[in-house]
Amino acid sequence: MNSHSSGGKRTIQLEINKERYERDILASDTLLDVLRNEIGLTGAKPGCLNGDCGACTVIINKQPMKSCIMLAIEAIDTEILTIEGLENTPIQRAFVEHFAFQCGYCTSGFIMICTALLLNDNKPSPEKIQTWLSSNICRCTGYKEIEEAIHSVINPRK
Repeated sequence: MNSHSSGGKRTIQLEINKERYERDILASDTLLDVLRNEIGLTGAKPGCLNGDCGACTVIINKQPMKSCIMLAIEAIDTEILTIEGLENTPIQRAFVEHFAFQCGYCTSGFIMICTALLLNDNKPSPEKIQTWLSSNICRCTGYKEIEEAIHSVINPRK
């Protein structure tokens, strides 16, 4: 494990978006807090802070995780992908083309959950898409446009 302690804090190394970061953190610091406050990656958003809304979703070893309920020390020796690590992906373009957002606060979490789904299953069934999307909450819009966006990536028009 890549860490050492001093004065209540411990130094850890995290791999985020294929870059290494070393930070001094408390054992109680959440991954969300470290990403936002220590590293400056603010794409994962604080919402409910109890794992219900999904605005803080990141991908850890190709699996979606709610960074508000994960301790940063649990992310040592993992590959962390945040919205900042995505660059003009098909799902990001599809969200724009299908107007799959309104205020945008939850959008990064939805893009991350869709990205994780497609990393694990490049042809998910409509039922599987709905199940995965149910882990995130949007208070501004319905999920129809989000579902259309992911379907457009799975079955692109020629």
